[in-house]
Amino acid sequence: MQHLNIGEPWMWAAFIVFVLVMLAVDLFVFGGRKAHRVSVREASCWVVAWCLLALAFAGLLWWYLNGAFGPEIAQRKTLEFLTGYLIEQSLSIDNMFVFVMIFGYFAVPPELQRRVLLYGVLGAIVMRAAMIFAGVWLVTQFEWLLYAFGVFLIITGIKMLVFAEQQPDLDNNRLLRWVRSHLRITSGFHGERFFVLQNGVRWATPMFLVLVLIEASDLMFAVDSIPAIFAVTTDPFIVFTSNIFAIMGLRALYFLLADMADRFHLLKYGLAIVLVFIGGKMVLMPWIHMPVEWSLAVVGAVILGSVLLSLIITRKEDPTQSTQ
Repeated sequence: MQHLNIGEPWMWAAFIVFVLVMLAVDLFVFGGRKAHRVSVREASCWVVAWCLLALAFAGLLWWYLNGAFGPEIAQRKTLEFLTGYLIEQSLSIDNMFVFVMIFGYFAVPPELQRRVLLYGVLGAIVMRAAMIFAGVWLVTQFEWLLYAFGVFLIITGIKMLVFAEQQPDLDNNRLLRWVRSHLRITSGFHGERFFVLQNGVRWATPMFLVLVLIEASDLMFAVDSIPAIFAVTTDPFIVFTSNIFAIMGLRALYFLLADMADRFHLLKYGLAIVLVFIGGKMVLMPWIHMPVEWSLAVVGAVILGSVLLSLIITRKEDPTQSTQ
């Protein structure tokens, strides 16, 4: 029962259709194809919508599994989804800080950021799907890889703690330098376009460089986040759906929090602690079994605590707040 995989073909098909419909709604109904600055209200509505959709999905999942397999399996799989979603959503926030840095480095106007993030979401979905299925297959064939993933997460978490305040140097980024050396790059933006024709010659725009870095950051964060959820479950359907819900909500979360990302400076330390905790849980699995609900509580407490401490400390350090 421990290795029960619940994903039936119709469940996979229904979820993929749901994702495609939501992307179409974003593109054709709510102006995703038009360049505009995303307001705090619009971003807030999308963040709330994606959180409610994730909770609704968890409710539907429990309802179906309760009828098909009984309450014990329904509760365990639903908790696995919720824990995986919280872990993936928390770790994806670190990606938000990288987005802020990339857009700031290229001085991308706010009204031009939405489309490139949409392409980033599409690329992330494809990459995550490939890595999830590859990871699940490897873990089922070589169970010892779970312990290797655990050690990797512990090392990654420790490195994140040590280098939390260090900012990547995009001027010396190897990928960026390679792309610049192999493509003609225009001096300025051409709206949301990635390529333009000038005198019959195709040129890449700085927006294409932004897209390349965003896709690369998605790939790097997937390397951390996908092994993390294997500490909770190796069920492909749970891993995939929790990842996709987190990714789909990331763009709205970015537009909501980007302007005050510096107020969450302790969040990186919280994420590092989460990685070390998850890695330790995976390494100690043969000797210590931690219920899924305990993992959910620990991850939630660490993330919430780091967010609250960040807000408290930044409020005390802000002289404008103290004088009001």
